[in-house]
Amino acid sequence: MSQPESATADAQAGGPKNGTPTPGQEPLAKLAERYGLRRAIARPSLPVYLRQLWERRHFITTYATSRNVSKYSNSALGQLWQVLTPLMNAAIYWLMFGLILGADKGITNYPAFLITGMFVFTYTQRSVSSGAKSISGNLSLIRALHFPRAALPLAYTIQELQQLLISMGVLIGLVLVTGETPTLLWLLIPVALLLQTMFNIGASLVLARVGASARDLNQLLPFIMRTWLYASGVFFSIGDKVSGTSGAGLPQWVADIMYFNPAAAYIELMRDLLMQTHRPQPYIWAVCVFWAVFALLGGFWYFWRAEEKYGRG
Repeated sequence: MSQPESATADAQAGGPKNGTPTPGQEPLAKLAERYGLRRAIARPSLPVYLRQLWERRHFITTYATSRNVSKYSNSALGQLWQVLTPLMNAAIYWLMFGLILGADKGITNYPAFLITGMFVFTYTQRSVSSGAKSISGNLSLIRALHFPRAALPLAYTIQELQQLLISMGVLIGLVLVTGETPTLLWLLIPVALLLQTMFNIGASLVLARVGASARDLNQLLPFIMRTWLYASGVFFSIGDKVSGTSGAGLPQWVADIMYFNPAAAYIELMRDLLMQTHRPQPYIWAVCVFWAVFALLGGFWYFWRAEEKYGRG
């Protein structure tokens, strides 16, 4: 008789009822441990969990691609909307902040400055927002199939990355039209996107766990993202408007704190690579690397800790 069959026979013959052992009977937990049995939904160890994710890498990429295809399938312009949306937002902000409020003063090549900020921020905004709904919006899938739940936030981030790769072609074309010329720094653009993607994955994993239990998060997200947009220097120079003589005149440390904002850091980094006239803070690369590593490792660990809870209740 095999071990599982023997364990079943032992449980049927002398096992406790309703999990409460009677005198002289062995508790089910000890009985299962003796025969090497474990719960089907038990959280695996971290190395095993990583291996399970790698084994399902084809599912993750296929799921992300299918979501991209279906997202715009019912619209007349289709995939063009992933480029038109940040462009229209940039046009509105250029009209409001560039022409009406004069946020472009002191900024050379403001169109490239603004468009770069919009495209980079939109990537993080969409990744984090979709990641927050990746668990709560797929409960039927989670309850029907057994797979590492981190596959869902990962797939949502990859979906946004696929859209960004198309948008980056448009962004580079627009930057060239505004008068910028290619430099050797452009070769570092993939590195900057990799660092931002690492941060986006980590942030998505954190909000995926929070969103799985806190359903009100979906109502707060638009406000959070709007506040994050205004604090990230998308349409104004943080240094000039916060600590500069023509701005609020606040201490430099206030501007440094705003530059430590991960969205602002990745925007500044991409502007540094694309625009010859842009001069970011000297520590911007260190900030980007820090957020990429910290968010990815911390977010993955935080999400993995609650693996058993997703889809329950």
